[in-house]
Amino acid sequence: MGKEGKKKIDYSSAWAEARKIVWNARWRLAFGSVLMLISRLAGMVLPASTKYIGDEVFAKGNYALIKWIALAIGISTLIQGLTGFALSQVLGVAAQRAITEMRKRVQQRIERLPISYFDSTQSGQLISRIMNDAEGIRNLVGTGLGQILGSLVTATIAIGVLFYLNWQLTIATIIVLLVFGAALLYAFKVLRPIFRERNEINAEVTGRLGESLGGIRIVKAYTAEKREELSFARGAHKLFRNIAKTVTGVSAISSFSSIVIGAVAVVMIVIGGNAVQTQSMTLGDFLMYISFTFLLAMPVVELTSIGTQITEALAGLDRIREVMAMTTEDEEDSKKASLPHIEGRIEFHDVEFEYEKDVPVLKGITFDSDAGSTTALVGSSGSGKSTILSLVLNFIQPTKGVIKIDGHDLRSVKLRDYRSHLGVVLQDNFLFDGTILDNIRFSNPEADIDKIKEVCRIANADEFIEKFPNSYKTIVGERGVKLSGGQRQRIAIARALLADPRILILDEATSSLDSESEALIQEGLNRLRKGRTTFVIAHRLSTIRSADQILVVESGEILERGSHDELMDLGGRYKQLYDKQYRYEQNLFVNPGEDFTSNQSATMARSKL
Repeated sequence: MGKEGKKKIDYSSAWAEARKIVWNARWRLAFGSVLMLISRLAGMVLPASTKYIGDEVFAKGNYALIKWIALAIGISTLIQGLTGFALSQVLGVAAQRAITEMRKRVQQRIERLPISYFDSTQSGQLISRIMNDAEGIRNLVGTGLGQILGSLVTATIAIGVLFYLNWQLTIATIIVLLVFGAALLYAFKVLRPIFRERNEINAEVTGRLGESLGGIRIVKAYTAEKREELSFARGAHKLFRNIAKTVTGVSAISSFSSIVIGAVAVVMIVIGGNAVQTQSMTLGDFLMYISFTFLLAMPVVELTSIGTQITEALAGLDRIREVMAMTTEDEEDSKKASLPHIEGRIEFHDVEFEYEKDVPVLKGITFDSDAGSTTALVGSSGSGKSTILSLVLNFIQPTKGVIKIDGHDLRSVKLRDYRSHLGVVLQDNFLFDGTILDNIRFSNPEADIDKIKEVCRIANADEFIEKFPNSYKTIVGERGVKLSGGQRQRIAIARALLADPRILILDEATSSLDSESEALIQEGLNRLRKGRTTFVIAHRLSTIRSADQILVVESGEILERGSHDELMDLGGRYKQLYDKQYRYEQNLFVNPGEDFTSNQSATMARSKL
């Protein structure tokens, strides 16, 4: 966060974004401006009446005028109340609409950014950008901007009246206010980066808190509650120190504004009192001058408060601008060729990939997967199998080399078109907090219940779904926490089948299933694979023996390739891995009560496939 917090902030771009927001709300703002003008003009009746009370009522004894003055003040107060309420409704609604539209825009933008962005950014930080950064907009198109406009109108009229009453006194008052204005501009310049930093710290703390709550089972399993408390406390105190700085700055501005008002009062009493004594001003003029001076001071105090709010809004807009400036996958797609239909032939030509510069994960990967064929990937953990699948999914782009789909460079075709032909079951079987039906239908929202039940039968998910009291309407909880690992996996498989994909990706799709459950769905998966290009990572031979080709991946390179029988005859790395798994399965059959250590070692050996 250090480097991010210190980088130069582009407030010109933030202002450009602010202008767009204001322009979109221009009609409401125009109507609000009229209401504000009426309200401020009505608010001047009371200070203006002090002249007549002083000169006409008390000095000349015209007490009959009091009821008319009181009536005028009453009517003006009623107008102020009505316009004030209408103003809050007009600008309040405009502000909320602008916030909603901005949140929609930012969420839409973030959802369409490349996977690499999500890999390097906490979800809590993204939520903060969508929800919190947009909040400051209310100060641009809501009461904040309206108050600025109203304050300027009030100040302009007040200065005009004050010049008319006593120009020498007014010049002295303006000099004091100009000093205050210069101090105010400097204060805002200092506070702006602090407000931006607050948003970033808040996003950081929120992101870490989200991770901690999302992984609460791991936290409790390792009795790490105290460590998480300390981690959150550090972030919370960091946020506190930032807020303390802003509170100090805003308090200093407010205190300084009080001093300025006092200074204005001193100038006014000294110069104004002398003017009354020399009879260059009447008592009524002096009372009116005092009233309009406070009327001038009020906008100055308002601008102090609003200025900090606008500063905070611009800091949020600058962070939003960074997101909006990023190139989305859809924008990249606009320059690419459409891909409405595919056969499913995938080719890798000398593909290399690096997550970090000069640290290769894949080195010169070359293979062909014919349309409708099954390619299995086996190898040690960390060998690059999942990276190959990520490249097939086009979640990441190769550092070097070319990946082709039906002879077309994958980088040259529309990503959305290509992914519409994919079905995926990943290692992390993510489920949304909703019903089983909603989660399965996620890949094909138009699917009817009969089709859903059919894919559930193939995935062997129907046998447990129909045992639930609410059947397909059962709520699965956040990330599917109310289901077992095997149940989540079978729902993920059913979801992939419902997409009816041309290319099927199974990344350890049966890893959470017991042998009996796997046997039940394996036949269905084998039927499903026919006519579809399938990529499989699996640790059980029942899944990969029937593959058209098996690629043995080690240290980012393809060590061996061929069918199961060809690789067994080769007697290389694949046979070594196969023999380890075979011995493990035989050992379990013969010695089902073996100790945990032996079981664990065998499981690790089996996981190599």
